[in-house]
Amino acid sequence: MSSLGRASALIGAGTLISRVTGLLRTIVLVGVIGSVGAGAADAFAIANQLPNNVFSLISVGVLTAVIIPQIVKATADADGGNAFISKLFTLGTVVLVVITGLATIASPWLVWLYAGKDGSAEFLALATAFAYWCMPQILFYGLYALLGEALNARRIFGPFTWAPVVNNLVSIVGFLIIGALFGGPLTRVADWTPGMIAALGGTATLGILIQAGILLIFWRRTGLALRPDFRWRGVGLGNVGRLAGWTFLMALASLLAGLVQTQILTQASAIGASVATFQYAWLIFMLPYSVIVLSIGTPYFTQISEHAAAGRDKEVRADIAQSIRTLLFFIAVAVAAVAAAAIPASRVFTNQASHAVDAALVLVCFLVCLVPLTILFIVQRTFYAYGDTRTPFWFTLFQSGLVVLSALVAQWLLAADVIAVTSLAATIALGQSIASTIQTVVAVWLLHRKIGGLQIGTWMRAILRFAIAAVPAGVAGWGVFLLLGGPDGWTTADKIQGALGTCIIGLAVVVVYIGILALLRAPELKTAGAMLRRFLPGR
Repeated sequence: MSSLGRASALIGAGTLISRVTGLLRTIVLVGVIGSVGAGAADAFAIANQLPNNVFSLISVGVLTAVIIPQIVKATADADGGNAFISKLFTLGTVVLVVITGLATIASPWLVWLYAGKDGSAEFLALATAFAYWCMPQILFYGLYALLGEALNARRIFGPFTWAPVVNNLVSIVGFLIIGALFGGPLTRVADWTPGMIAALGGTATLGILIQAGILLIFWRRTGLALRPDFRWRGVGLGNVGRLAGWTFLMALASLLAGLVQTQILTQASAIGASVATFQYAWLIFMLPYSVIVLSIGTPYFTQISEHAAAGRDKEVRADIAQSIRTLLFFIAVAVAAVAAAAIPASRVFTNQASHAVDAALVLVCFLVCLVPLTILFIVQRTFYAYGDTRTPFWFTLFQSGLVVLSALVAQWLLAADVIAVTSLAATIALGQSIASTIQTVVAVWLLHRKIGGLQIGTWMRAILRFAIAAVPAGVAGWGVFLLLGGPDGWTTADKIQGALGTCIIGLAVVVVYIGILALLRAPELKTAGAMLRRFLPGR
């Protein structure tokens, strides 16, 4: 637990700073292009989403599922896995270059796919122009993911987590310069010139390039000599390809579901909460997920992979139970805090107080699935640790189908005037949360059938304890929000006051939560306290 605690603290600190600077980056970007009801913001969101989607296809699908377990196994080779990793990286780089080139050429068609028939000619032209500048990010995202996952597999967790901080700082400076040169917010599609488009798209891509380059500085710590090697036969890359095939299809299913969502969301572009607002709400939602789940869960995944490779199923089951209980301790209070502070938190990413309520509704709908997704993180990666990528494909395909169905239902409700266009994004977010919750239930059942003895009872008792503490803590946080003036108070007056109000509300929620768990003598308090002490200077 000591090594896990140190790794979690290192990843958690880097992820926290990365996410905070990422939030600052988004705040500055909103100041330049707007968010709710901003056509230019939706155009950039679609264009910048394309390389991010490919990155998720590579990282969340292929790399996370395949690279870490395979590198862990390769370290048992006589050369410590050196030849295997060099061949893998050579193949990966070639594939990335080809994919980046093809995606750049196909930018107009990809933008049209995502924007759908509801996008005007001017909107599609702006989004396509942004896409040409953003598409090279695919190569740099992919190299960053390859290098980072390899470092993680060698238990070098810091660089992968800290490199995005530099990316965010580069983007913040670039966006500030753009704002100073061209003014803002430039929300109308007609406001944008080729020079402005190049400045915004080029800044976004430059940050990703630097983010990938930084990881090369730390490669020597792996002890591996990375060199080009095109001799790909006879080293087990065929097995990697078979595993990656299922994860590729799984990620592709998720992307197609997201494509349907985006097409439907564009119906609200320049009217209310649309693509950009949907993405910003997801960004807030992902903050606790990234800081908590990735920082604590990533070292556990490496340990689960090691135990699974050694055939120590009993220890794998113990790892699963321990990691889920530890994660949910933090996630439960995060759900309560973000729900209570949803309006001031959303104000940070809107240029008007009146837009914060619409954006907050989207955020709250996403929060429904934060606990299930936390459990899914460990369950899904346990399948990966056993080299099973086919089963996650099937339950992800099931979830993607539910996401598409829920988005189509939202579209039908809008056409039937059951919901307003301003509620479209929130309805789609809620449908996604319900789909993810059902997916988690199915995934847990399948993993229980595979290895048995998941100690589910201990999770449920822990969830009950956390709920007993989190619900009144969230109510207390909402009470603090109302005491501060509610939706018309000072916490929604501007972005800075929104951030300050979010911190005050969040602190109140945490104090009540910890106090109730202390009265209940929750055993997870000791484990959580030990992890948090790792963040102290000198620890």
